[in-house]
Amino acid sequence: MAKSKSVYFCQNCGAESAKWIGRCPACNEWNTYVEQVVSKTKTSTQVSFTEEKQLPQKIFDIKSEKKGRISTGINELDRILGGGLVYGSLILIGGEPGIGKSTLALQVALKLNQHKVLYISGEESPQQIKLRAERLKLNNENCFILSETLLENIYTHVINIKPDIIIVDSIQTLYTDKLESSAGTVSQIKETAASLLKYAKETGTPVFLIGHINKEGNLAGPKVLEHVVDTVLQFEGDHNNMYRILRTTKNRFGSTSELGMFEMNNNGLVEVADPSQVLITQTNENLSGTTIASTINGVRPLLLEIQALVSSAAYGTPQRSSTGFDNRRLGMLLAVLEKRAGFRLGQKDVFLNVAGGIKIDDPASDLAVIASVLSSNLDIPIDKTVCFAGEVGLTGEIRPANRIEQRIGEANKLGFKKIYISGYNSKGVDMSKYKIQIVKVAKVEELFRSLFKKN
Repeated sequence: MAKSKSVYFCQNCGAESAKWIGRCPACNEWNTYVEQVVSKTKTSTQVSFTEEKQLPQKIFDIKSEKKGRISTGINELDRILGGGLVYGSLILIGGEPGIGKSTLALQVALKLNQHKVLYISGEESPQQIKLRAERLKLNNENCFILSETLLENIYTHVINIKPDIIIVDSIQTLYTDKLESSAGTVSQIKETAASLLKYAKETGTPVFLIGHINKEGNLAGPKVLEHVVDTVLQFEGDHNNMYRILRTTKNRFGSTSELGMFEMNNNGLVEVADPSQVLITQTNENLSGTTIASTINGVRPLLLEIQALVSSAAYGTPQRSSTGFDNRRLGMLLAVLEKRAGFRLGQKDVFLNVAGGIKIDDPASDLAVIASVLSSNLDIPIDKTVCFAGEVGLTGEIRPANRIEQRIGEANKLGFKKIYISGYNSKGVDMSKYKIQIVKVAKVEELFRSLFKKN
C-alpha cells in the first residue's frame, strides 16, 4: 500500500520544507509554500523505453555515434541551436505570454516535412491548433496533434505513433498519476520533465518543451528543470513591438552566445536575416540626440540606434530614465561626462532609448551613449553615416572593444562612412581592408572635439 506524507514546496523556486514557513529561505519570497501530498510506493516508478540494460563501460570501449543534426527549417533557430536538433536532446523554450512560443513550436512542427512530429498541447484543442496552422499557411502530412495532459496516456500514443520529434506545449500542463498533486506544481514538473528526459535519451528522440515564466521573468517551476534540459531558449520582446529575440542561455551542443531575431506578423514568426538594417531608422533627416552603436549581441554584430533627450529639469529632482539600457550605467556615464569633460548635467533630465525594443548590455555601446547625450545637450546633430564602438572608463578613457573587426566590418557593409573606436584597438587589426574611415579616440574630451569642433 502507498505511503503518503505532506511536503511543502516553494512555488517560486522549488525549495522543499517539511513544514510551512512564511518566507522562503532560498528565494526570500513570502507566502509561496504550498502543501503537496507525496505518495511513495514500493514498486519502481521508472519505466524503461528500451530493452537494453545500461551497464558500466570503459570510456575507451564506448562507440561514438556521429549522427548529423536535424534541420528545423528555420535558419535562425538552427543557428542558435548550433546547427540543428541533436538526436535525444531536450530543449526548453520560455518567454512572456503571447510572445510567440507556441507559434514558433507549431512552425517547427509543420516545417519538418521529412520527419514524423507529435505536437502535444495541454492548452489548446486540435481545432484551435488547426486554425493557427491555417493562418501560418503551412502544412505537414506527418504532423500529429494530440490534446492530452496525462503523461501515461501520452506515452501510449507515443509508443503507437513512434514520432521522430515531440513538442510539448506546455510542461506546466502535464501531470502523472504517480503523484497526487495537481498539474503545474513543483513535484509534477520535476516528475514529468525527468520522465521525458529519460525517454529522449533512451530513444534518441528530440523533445521540445515550452515553459511558462513567473512574474520576475524567470522560468516557472523548480530550477532543476533548467538543469536537466540540454538547451534553454529565452524569448524576449515587447508586445508593442513586432520584433522578437530568441536568446540561448544554456546549450550543451553549441554556443550560449547566439541570438536569433524574428518579426511577428499575420503569418507567424518571420526570420530577420539582417537585423541591423531593420533596426536603424531609415530617414534622410539628421536629428540631434541620435547615434548608431556597433554592438555585439552574442556572436552577432548588430548596429543599433541610440536616442537621447537632455532637457532642463521640470521638477526639483532631475530624472534619469533609460529603456533597453542599464539605468545605473547611464548614471555612471553622466558622472564621467561631468567630472572628466566638464559638462554640467546635474540639473538636467536625461532620457535614453534603444530603438526597436532591443535590450543591450554590451559595454562597447558606451561611446554611442555619450555621443547621443552630448548631441542632445548641445542640440547639434551627428551625421547619420557615423557610428561608434568603445567602452568608457571611470577616468574618461575610451577602452578597447572586443572583436572590433566584426564591428567595423558590419558598419562597412551597411555603408557607414566613419566609425569611432578606441585608440588602443589598433593592435592586430588591418585597417586598410575597410573602406570606412576609422577615427581613434583615447579620451572623452577627444571625442567631443572631433565631433563638434566645427560647430
